[in-house]
Amino acid sequence: MSALLRLVDTNCYPPNMQLLAIIQLAALASFSYAFPAGSLSVTIPPNIQTRDCSAQISSFNAKRRVKRNLKRRTFYSNLQNTTCIASPATPKGSNWLSGTVVRYDVTNGQQGVPLTLDVGVIDVTTCKPISGALVEIWSPNAVGNYGKTFLRGAQSTDTAGIAELQTIFPGFTSGSANHIGAIVHPNWSGGNVAPSSGAAHVGRIFFTDAWTNVISQSAPYNTNPNSRMMNAQDPMFKQANSAGYSAIVDLEEIQDDWPEGIVGYITIGVIPHTSM
Repeated sequence: MSALLRLVDTNCYPPNMQLLAIIQLAALASFSYAFPAGSLSVTIPPNIQTRDCSAQISSFNAKRRVKRNLKRRTFYSNLQNTTCIASPATPKGSNWLSGTVVRYDVTNGQQGVPLTLDVGVIDVTTCKPISGALVEIWSPNAVGNYGKTFLRGAQSTDTAGIAELQTIFPGFTSGSANHIGAIVHPNWSGGNVAPSSGAAHVGRIFFTDAWTNVISQSAPYNTNPNSRMMNAQDPMFKQANSAGYSAIVDLEEIQDDWPEGIVGYITIGVIPHTSM
C-alpha cells in the first residue's frame, strides 16, 4: 500500500515583504506511488527509513544565506514543522528535451530579470546534503516561449549539496502557472550532458502570483502575448502545494532592487537510490 509523507505548510508573501522560508522535497513512497497525473511512479528500495530532517535543513538554509550576505526576508529562522517532509512529483511535460548541457549560465543571451537559482539537495534517509547530484532545469523566456537551447542547463551540487544556476525569472505561458521545470539525478556519473533517465525527482518550481505580477509589468515581460494562468487555476500547482505541500521558491532581491536580479532558494529532498 502506498504512503506519502507530508511537506511543511508554509506561505509566501509578495515582493518587498518578508517571505517564509520554502522547502520543496521530492516524492517519497513505500513500494511504489502512482502520482495523480498518472504518468510518474517512483520505486523505493525495501526497508528504507526516512527521518525528520527539519533541524538539519534549517541549518542548511541558514548557511546558504550567510554565504550570500543578503538580507533575510522571512518571519521564521527555521521550519515550522517537525515532520519529515516530501512532496509529489509532477510530469516533465512536453517542453522537456533530452540532451541538456551541463553548465552554470543557461541564459544564452535571453533578456529578463537575472535569477540565481540556489538548489539544495538533501538525502531524507540521512538528513545530509548530497554532493555530486545533478540538478537539471528548463523554463520559458520573458515572453513565455521555450527554446531548444536557451534557459536549459544542469549543474552538479558541490560538497555542501548546493547547485547554483544562472537563469532569468521566467515569463508565463498559457498552459500553466509560472514555473521552472526541475529534475534531480542523485547518482550522476559525470559528463557534459544530463542523462535522460535515472532521476530521483521530477518536478516544477513555482513562484508566487505576486512576484509574477510585479515582474510582468517590466520590459520585456510586458510584451508577453500569452493568457495568464494563476497558481490556483493550475492543477499541477494544486498537486504540488496541497495538504501541506509547498513547491514555491523563496526569493530575495539583490541590493533591494529586483531589476538588478534576485536569488531563489529551494531545497529538494530525495532518496538517492530511487528511480523515475
